[in-house]
Amino acid sequence: MTGMSAVVEQLVHARLLITTHRSARLRVTLRYRADDPLAVHMLFPAEYALDADRADRPEEAEPTPGGLALARPPAPPEIEWVFARQLLAAGLELPSGLGDVHIRPALGQRTMVELRSPEGTALLQFDSNELRRFLWRSHIAVPEGSEPAHLDADRALAELLG
Repeated sequence: MTGMSAVVEQLVHARLLITTHRSARLRVTLRYRADDPLAVHMLFPAEYALDADRADRPEEAEPTPGGLALARPPAPPEIEWVFARQLLAAGLELPSGLGDVHIRPALGQRTMVELRSPEGTALLQFDSNELRRFLWRSHIAVPEGSEPAHLDADRALAELLG
């Protein structure tokens, strides 16, 4: 799992807290790439987007009067949040984060992740052990402290400049 092309991906379950008494269970993909060694990518199903344009769910195929079924439009892209791997590590132990992403431990081996955007705030609850397992696997791919050796400054600059 070492090397510049290493990718760690783990599917985890989260609970999206909607109100004090209401929540929704969803699957979240955690992704870590050795060629982007400082970042963790958290991917959510598009139907949980706060932005109404992205939250539209694809419709089921509808039969036409002639009996033909119209194809279902392609599924909307996943929602991706990117934040520092160090923020995830710190948030498992102590409340951490500034700006859009905050992570903090909670009771009963749970970790809370708060995501803030202009459209609103999402509060998610994760099993801490699943997050620790993902973090451990990311440290196998790129050991903590060795991230600079895996950075590709030319690629990063090219991505920034488009």
